[in-house]
Amino acid sequence: MEAEEDKCVKFENGLRPDIKQLIGFSEIRDFPTLVNKSRISDKDSKAKANYYKAANEKRGRDMGRGKPYGRGGKKPEESGSSGGRGGG
Repeated sequence: MEAEEDKCVKFENGLRPDIKQLIGFSEIRDFPTLVNKSRISDKDSKAKANYYKAANEKRGRDMGRGKPYGRGGKKPEESGSSGGRGGG
């Protein structure tokens, strides 16, 4: 039984950090179950990434190429010089 646990721990340590985070807290100590859950998590994370990528591309086409904030406000030169007051 200990060999199975060691095998699972070693497998978990080799996982990508995002999958390791999803799987690690479950403390699965049955190797076939661990492998299967890891594969499912990998598929889910790829599907989620593809979903957000598609959503961002769609939003980019709808919004144009402009910046999400207005043009008003300070210029970079102005904002950098205001912090030098009060020194002695």
